[in-house]
Amino acid sequence: MNRTIISQLSEWKQKENRKPLILKGARQIGKTWILKEFGRQYFKKTAYITFFKNQRMKNIFEGDYNLERILTNINIECKTEVTPEDTLIIFDEIQECPRALESLKYFCEEAPQYAVASAGSLLGLALHKDISFPVGKVDTLQMYPLTFREFLMAMGENQLAQVLTGSDTQLINDFHGTYSYWLKMYMYVGGMPEIVKYFSEHKNYEQVRTMQNQILKDYEDDFGKYIPKEQLSKVRLVWNSIPMQLAKENKKFFFGKIKEGARAKDFEEAIELLKDCGLITKVQKVSQPAVPLKTYADFTAFKLYFIDVGLLGAHSGLDASSILEGNELFVEFKGAVTEQYVLQQIVSDTKHIPYYYSGEKATYELDFLIQKAGVLVPVEVKAGENVRSKSLVFFREKYKNKTATRFSLAKICVQDWLLNLPLYAVVRL
Repeated sequence: MNRTIISQLSEWKQKENRKPLILKGARQIGKTWILKEFGRQYFKKTAYITFFKNQRMKNIFEGDYNLERILTNINIECKTEVTPEDTLIIFDEIQECPRALESLKYFCEEAPQYAVASAGSLLGLALHKDISFPVGKVDTLQMYPLTFREFLMAMGENQLAQVLTGSDTQLINDFHGTYSYWLKMYMYVGGMPEIVKYFSEHKNYEQVRTMQNQILKDYEDDFGKYIPKEQLSKVRLVWNSIPMQLAKENKKFFFGKIKEGARAKDFEEAIELLKDCGLITKVQKVSQPAVPLKTYADFTAFKLYFIDVGLLGAHSGLDASSILEGNELFVEFKGAVTEQYVLQQIVSDTKHIPYYYSGEKATYELDFLIQKAGVLVPVEVKAGENVRSKSLVFFREKYKNKTATRFSLAKICVQDWLLNLPLYAVVRL
């Protein structure tokens, strides 16, 4: 399975001032697999250590941080000789061994010649328990479910995936029907690696939904195991409310929709816990559309999205025909699925940080607002081929914005100040 993050891992390997790496991301998105594959492709040897139910290796770090002693134990555990020139050391589920996490500081300061990569699905939660994080002593990478481009490659459509980032827009338009077909598949299947692999081999929609529901159950089981009891019910309320929040015309997260009388201060930590699990993305509103966007972030208003469009569909109870064929019951929620999909591609397949903006008295709302080369680019998302863009027109007239992007099921075209991109080409943003 091709994952584009492997090129970022290669860049990390070549960095002159390389530090130990922490690969972040939710459970079941393929972090262990990609680190092992990275080791296979770019190193002669891989020394893999998991701290999950591995008390012996945990004990190794309970003494001092003598790296010579630690490396000797790794050699014994992995039945190999770790050498700095050609060995990748992998610490998996590192949140299970806080002192191993702390040891990364010493690898950075005393043994930078060793390539050490670690992964921890619940690392963010672990840090809430006052575990010391080696600030400034590690490099970090965030990993996500498969993007639409990676999904195409998993389906054997490598050339279609490559064309999406090329300069030949006419070629992309020529295959509009094929891209649209695979887009529907992706919006149902999503990007969880195990499910994508299964779908590529069997094309069984019912089993795909069963697997998605099992992942959702696994996540909720994790809530019970790792989230503090005083926050558990609040985390579940937030998690279960996200599909309903996205189904609204105004997708701003309203605490009152969680339960009657709910207040922001009661649920802020629950939202942060879900973020730290890697299970949700929080998109902040900006108080005004101005550069740099980050300085205008309004921390009292935001939208929440799921980790994966396929899991959103499963959590919402949408059947295959709703997405693949379309029906009246799906009309209202289709915008939510499409916006989830676009957000997911922006964060995982572009370098942009999305915000959103709405006018006074909610007269209009921009689905997303990004900053590109110092210029603000408003982004509108359309679920179908209807390309009327009242919000973009209103925004342009008020703020004299010179460019905008609209995602829809229409082909690539430029209409004066407006760039229309098909939903399958978010990477071109």
